[in-house]
Amino acid sequence: MHTRIEPAGMADLHQVLADHPRYWGERDLRSLHLPALVQEFGPTCLVARDEEGIRGYIIGFVTPTGSGYVHLVATRDDARGTGLGRCLYAAFADAAHRHGAVRLKAITSIGNTGSIAFHRRLGFDTKIVDDYNGPGRAMVVFHRALPFDAAPTPLPTRPEG
Repeated sequence: MHTRIEPAGMADLHQVLADHPRYWGERDLRSLHLPALVQEFGPTCLVARDEEGIRGYIIGFVTPTGSGYVHLVATRDDARGTGLGRCLYAAFADAAHRHGAVRLKAITSIGNTGSIAFHRRLGFDTKIVDDYNGPGRAMVVFHRALPFDAAPTPLPTRPEG
């Protein structure tokens, strides 16, 4: 099956929310899926889809200071470990760069070891910032310069059958 990455629309956001556990398991992050982000920053909010639906997505935008900020990135449970997360990041980096970004930025909670490991594998620098999310609420902040990759990352394909 062929996976393609394209700008997200509101119908995509609704589909992602309907299938929320497939992307986030028991973590309820529906409140972070802000329709205004897709409405206002459509060219940098992306979905990866194939014949079976949305396999992953990234919601992000470019800040006035030139950061391509990734608000959310997720792959569906049956797409993990395929390289799709890296492909989504590469596509976002390209879109963000076209809109003036010179670096990438993302955040996560200190306990999100999976996200921390993923971002480190992608070459992000990590820093714990005290009080980032309010008093006593430190977060891990990721930074990475653009360009994202010297060579394009091929989209994963699933074997037929």
